[in-house]
Amino acid sequence: MDWRLYVILDRAAARGRDLVTILDGVLAGGCRLVQLRDKEWPSGRLLPLAERLRDRCHGAGATFIVNDRVDLAVAAHADGVHLGQDDLPPAVARPLLRRGMIVGLSTHSLEQAKEARGAGADYVAVGSMFATGSKPDFQLVGPGLMQKVRAEVRAPLIGIGGITHDNVAEVIAAGADGVAVISAVCGAADPQAATRRFLDLIDAARGLTPEGRPL
Repeated sequence: MDWRLYVILDRAAARGRDLVTILDGVLAGGCRLVQLRDKEWPSGRLLPLAERLRDRCHGAGATFIVNDRVDLAVAAHADGVHLGQDDLPPAVARPLLRRGMIVGLSTHSLEQAKEARGAGADYVAVGSMFATGSKPDFQLVGPGLMQKVRAEVRAPLIGIGGITHDNVAEVIAAGADGVAVISAVCGAADPQAATRRFLDLIDAARGLTPEGRPL
């Protein structure tokens, strides 16, 4: 699994642009982990879009995750579901999923992150790293929490919340395996270029060349 960059596709962040077109740019830019997030449409209305996005992802060898909605993730044959603290607990969601599906969990404290793995999460999102308009009600925890979580949690860790080209290196340096972004790519004028720039900055922060070799 390539955890480096986790692009979250959101209709609100896209500001009316087609998510499939944005996804094509994201995949062309090199991202191989994508999530569909929508807080407005019902699952039935989202299903055709989810299926189109899934097909595009699978055609490129990318992993496709659905945010929050276990029913939609199963119906769309997604690769997994990402849950928040107010969604079904991972241990409850797991039996509802197909075998092999991934479960991710958002956490906002060291205690939540430590409990996530035991609760059945395959990866742990930690945030909000920085102030974000996508999730204004999230607690701002900063990269300092990522450092604490990294010292005690061995699951893949994803930094989320307000991450941009200017601060992504700070999150990677704090111990994140990757970062999740919404507006910084979904709302970018050129999603492909924004994606590629993120991957280059992440690799540089990890001490790698664009080809994956040590600097």
